Amino acid sequence: MKMTVIGCGYLGATHAACMAELGHDVLGVDVDAAKIEMLASGSVPFFEPGLDDVVRRNIAAGRLRFTTDFTEAAAFGKIHFIGVGTPQQAASDAADLTALRTAVRELVGHLRGRHLIVGKSTVPVGTCVELADEIAALTRNNGSIELAWNPEFLREGFAVDDTLRPDRIVVGTDPRRADSTAASTLAAVYREILDGGTPYLTMDWATAELVKVSANAFLATKISFINAISEICEVAGGDVTALADAIGHDARIGRRFLNAGLGFGGGCLPKDIRAFAARADELGVGSALSFLRAVDEVNMRRRAALVAMVERACDGSVLGRNIAVLGAAFKPESDDIRDSPALAVAAQLSLRGARVTVFDPKAMDNARRVFPTLRFADSAVAAARAADAVIVATEWAEFVHMAPAELTDTVSRRLIIDARRCLDGRAWADAGWDYRALGTAGAGSSQVITHVVSATEERESMV
Repeated sequence: MKMTVIGCGYLGATHAACMAELGHDVLGVDVDAAKIEMLASGSVPFFEPGLDDVVRRNIAAGRLRFTTDFTEAAAFGKIHFIGVGTPQQAASDAADLTALRTAVRELVGHLRGRHLIVGKSTVPVGTCVELADEIAALTRNNGSIELAWNPEFLREGFAVDDTLRPDRIVVGTDPRRADSTAASTLAAVYREILDGGTPYLTMDWATAELVKVSANAFLATKISFINAISEICEVAGGDVTALADAIGHDARIGRRFLNAGLGFGGGCLPKDIRAFAARADELGVGSALSFLRAVDEVNMRRRAALVAMVERACDGSVLGRNIAVLGAAFKPESDDIRDSPALAVAAQLSLRGARVTVFDPKAMDNARRVFPTLRFADSAVAAARAADAVIVATEWAEFVHMAPAELTDTVSRRLIIDARRCLDGRAWADAGWDYRALGTAGAGSSQVITHVVSATEERESMV
């Protein structure tokens, strides 16, 4: 089938490449000429494991092209996926739909005949009704344009697999339209995936819009719940990892996403839960989601808690201290630094007078652009040189599996602070290090944590 993908950022570029991988002819469209030129050359402008190979393979096969021309897009196919960003508004918690509305208007102005527009972006409930009315007003007399919503559920670091082997496909269609063919058309698009047993869930627009934000709200709530319990453990002397293991055996709760630490960040969870709560306010049912503001507050408190822990470990002040921060991306297997807890902590320590040096395997260029006042190193060892404290703030595998001896002769003081509870605390303590971790009794003691969370499990929790 021939289709376009409007918006070639993280979501759009991944979707375009993976649709081509399924055998479709795909044209990616974006207003950023530099981005399009890079993609057309077979390079992805962000880090996502395996995506470069998929892009290059399908460009070579002739199934994937890129353009900035909406006229070309309108003539290319009859199915048009919209995958533009819906960031938080500058002056409120609500979602900014400017890019989405602009993309739809630009596309519809060039369409002739029968077309299907399929939204992939995360949007507030009610957006489809508003867009459909606008599409109807813009559609020419000889045209017929149907709108469907097909939310994405991608985890950064696993996006290719999540697109080609999703745990479900959700499609929302116009409940007012008896002649809708959107569900059957998209079933044909995803036929190879559906033949593998993936559930195909069809519903009305509003429910489809709510599915993604509800999923993110639940995930954020679960993460903040265990971090709230972590705060109790820090003063009561409990071990939050052992606690999570114990309650995780309850089938009603489950162990996944109960990994205490520095909290979540990125371009999805923080802005999505805020936009969800803001939309509930607009609908007059703000009290139904008031708990999400508490979820947000718990998450943000973890950053302050880590800064306070570092200060206590440095005898009350970080002024003039050398601090190494290992990690800049908001999660491993990504170069995304949007709302990165690691960089938020690094910046706060710098503002308090510390000499902060950051290293991340993939996010260094992005971090330098946004935080030019921080120092950056080209390895963990270099970042830790003469450090009074080393903070593991993003659980990259190379940090998780790093041997204490790799840093022992480099640092000024053998103090390591495990902000993700991903290290083997006993191994570091046995090697003569002062090991501290969020969620440990006192949140400032060197109590050894014997329960180690796997890097893979922690990665999955930070989507």
